[in-house]
Amino acid sequence: MMIRRRCLPAGWYPQREDQITGFLEGIPKNTRPALAAVAPHAGWFYAGTIAAASVSALDPGADTVVIIGGHVPAGMPPLFAQEDRVSTPLGDIELDGEFRDSLQKECHFGADRYQDNTVEVLLPMVRYFIPHARVLWLRLPGEITSFEAGKRIGRIGNALGRNMAVLGSTDLTHYGDNYDFSPQGRGKKALDWVRDVNDRSFIHAVEEGNPEKVLEKAREDKSACSVGAVLGVMGFAQSQGTGNAELLRYGTSVDAGDPDGELPASFVGYAALAWYKR
Repeated sequence: MMIRRRCLPAGWYPQREDQITGFLEGIPKNTRPALAAVAPHAGWFYAGTIAAASVSALDPGADTVVIIGGHVPAGMPPLFAQEDRVSTPLGDIELDGEFRDSLQKECHFGADRYQDNTVEVLLPMVRYFIPHARVLWLRLPGEITSFEAGKRIGRIGNALGRNMAVLGSTDLTHYGDNYDFSPQGRGKKALDWVRDVNDRSFIHAVEEGNPEKVLEKAREDKSACSVGAVLGVMGFAQSQGTGNAELLRYGTSVDAGDPDGELPASFVGYAALAWYKR
């Protein structure tokens, strides 16, 4: 049996069970289960409560949670974890090998052998909120084919009889010197622009359910780092006949700092979105 071990260094998320449960036990439980959600994938100090709002919204009775990560450029194939289980501080999670193999028969893929945060950082939350579920670990490229891949996930999952939930992973605008992107200079003006214009425009495109516009916004406005994951969730949601996406929470990394301190030169936006049955 192959086990995918944790590879992110300490600081991304708590490494002890009591620290994880202590962080998550205060998150309100959603009484309206979602079929799909999008969560940020930054470290928990910055975006953990926003990510938890997404994961806790998912159907707690799901038997498979498809976690779609990103950081895959356009032109690359989807990447699948090939192991049998993945390790978390709350215990190992079984990978849904049958689901993975069925998907891989229909698409060109690569093995995900890389260190990447977009799936791993969400695994302890999935284990906590949906403890009996298996997971499917994949990462999708930032191109429109990922929307079709999401629809394929829905079709194959339905054929396999899965009671599934899908969780996509992206952060929003990366602003400032650290990211070589400062069209509005620095300070409050820049932060307001990211919150109210750049991120808001991307979120609105997701809420509209327009995959071409979502991809356009991500590419032209640099408003999402893993748009393929969002497109995959949107395709799945369409295949299941859900309503439009609903914004659950929004914030930036600035919110984790001193509210009376100087605004940082660089920061990132985060959103939690969910799709519900009609």
